[in-house]
Order: sequence, then structure tokens, then C-alpha cells
Amino acid sequence: MTNTAKSKLVVEQIKSPIGRPAVQRTTLISLGLNKLGRRAELADTPAIRGMIDKVAHLVRIVENA
Repeated sequence: MTNTAKSKLVVEQIKSPIGRPAVQRTTLISLGLNKLGRRAELADTPAIRGMIDKVAHLVRIVENA
């Protein structure tokens, strides 16, 4: 994985945070997601990757978006 200024990830929320710990709900909001089907284009950085790992069961990375 190369971290260039142009590398982006498109992340889509696929599950609801209802009944999940507050930390996971806050992480979704930090990623710019708060409703099902919403997509966010984010920089591909280690911090963003870590946030995605924390809520991997609620989101997916969209290919060729």
C-alpha cells in the first residue's frame, strides 16, 4: 500500500449502529457516515484504516467508485 496524496477510499455504511457501543457510533460519525447506504470518500491514511477496522462489521470499502 502506498500512501500518496491522491489515494482515496470510498466507504459505505451497510449496517446500523443501533445496539452497538457508543465508541463505534462515534467512529462512524467521524468517518462521515450516519445512515445506511451513505458513502464517504476518505484519504487512505493509517488513521482512517484504523477507524475502518474498528467498525469493519458495519461498513464496506467500495471498489471502483
